[in-house]
Amino acid sequence: MSIISIIVSLVVTGVILWAVNAYVPMNPTIKKIVNILVVILLIGWLLSIFGVFNFGS
Repeated sequence: MSIISIIVSLVVTGVILWAVNAYVPMNPTIKKIVNILVVILLIGWLLSIFGVFNFGS
């Protein structure tokens, strides 16, 4: 996977997360949990791409 596709994936994920935070009405506690889960999943995905550990398979 090229660095450009990684950056595009991160930007798209960030825009989607921003849109959910800005436009979807939900409890602030649930919103915080969703944000934390997305960040953890992105970190795991990046670590698996760079070969630090095998995430998910």
